[in-house]
Amino acid sequence: MSDDKARISLAGSVSLGTGVMIGAGIFALVGQVAGLAGDWFPLAFLLGAIVAGASAYSYIRYSSVNPSSGGIAMLLKDAYGPGVIAGSFSLFMYVSMVVAESLLARTFGTYLLRSFGLQDSVVLVPLLGVIVIAAAAIVNLLGNRLVEASATTTAVAKILGIAVLAIAGIVGTAVAGDGLFAHASGDAPDVFGLLAGTTLCVLAYKGFTTITNQGDDIRDPKKNIARSIVISLAICAALYLLITISVASSIGAEGAADARDYALAQAAEPLFGSWGVGITVAIAVVATVSGLLASLYSVSRLYAMLQVMRQAPALPAKVHHQPLIITAGLAIVTTAFLDLTQIASMGALLYLTMDIAVQWGVIRHLREKIHAVRWLPVLTIVLDLAILIPFTILKIQDDPLTVVVAASVAAAIFIGQVVAVKARERSA
Repeated sequence: MSDDKARISLAGSVSLGTGVMIGAGIFALVGQVAGLAGDWFPLAFLLGAIVAGASAYSYIRYSSVNPSSGGIAMLLKDAYGPGVIAGSFSLFMYVSMVVAESLLARTFGTYLLRSFGLQDSVVLVPLLGVIVIAAAAIVNLLGNRLVEASATTTAVAKILGIAVLAIAGIVGTAVAGDGLFAHASGDAPDVFGLLAGTTLCVLAYKGFTTITNQGDDIRDPKKNIARSIVISLAICAALYLLITISVASSIGAEGAADARDYALAQAAEPLFGSWGVGITVAIAVVATVSGLLASLYSVSRLYAMLQVMRQAPALPAKVHHQPLIITAGLAIVTTAFLDLTQIASMGALLYLTMDIAVQWGVIRHLREKIHAVRWLPVLTIVLDLAILIPFTILKIQDDPLTVVVAASVAAAIFIGQVVAVKARERSA
């Protein structure tokens, strides 16, 4: 009984999932998505929820049959065997999650400095990001009960805060402003841009995968992992739709794209003034910090499983808490050297590539074992490609460096796994 009480509850698991999702995704990505999708950026966030929901089916089915702290790494190992493919795509997932932590950290710095007009500082933004990652790592060292307690409290606070802010913005614009669609350009939707924008929106939902990494740390995991994922996705989809409609009503797609990394704070100013900006900044700080706490906990567990599977490098044995130290260290490096746009783009490219591998593994090797239907993983691959291809084309045209960096990281991972597998075979 005492052991069961020590495990994470359904509410705690949902809090950890939403804690990762309701962070940088909504606060940093709105402006970037608006720049790609134009007036239709709220629809892009809705489409992102559909893609994530379809994708989640395979993770739910696998975790319901085989709950594990390794989560996705175990799924890939079961699907492809303990070789280069499983190790490489597991590390794709790991790196995309580390990149997401950097997105949270950079967003924390950007919004905190917005109150002082320093949100574009090339020194202070990454510096604050590095500091908050280090602080979140220290909290994680104190144990998962503290992480769960803080996640539950902050999740409720930021969900209510964002909902109230969004609803107030929509009502205020409709009653006292120029109307909900006053800032719309009236242009026909750019389908290519809408699909590319949806790629970034998927990042705002991918935090559901952290729930699978909690594994049997959750009470009754075979039921509660699925429940946690579904509830988290539903909560986030509703909040994202509300807040993006509010932003569109306040400053429109053009205003959001101009503000870019701090669009939500900019959208609060016309209707609510400086106090609205202050509230938005406070919610963003709480959201990003709690997201980091939840993400570091989950991602370090994934790395620990990869070490056990001998698919990830280790530090000398005398170094304790290696997964957490390595994860936080990599997130700090990414935060220091990449901006928000580069971080988001690289994370999206790696994550969606990994997701295609997961869905194919379920179709080819795991469908009968986990009692999964075929059509949903097939649909997910189609959806992933439908948004990934336009996004990649646009990035090659506008930001080829990010594509080169992502491709280089992917190549380095594959080469590293080839070397690691050969070393394992020689020592066997």
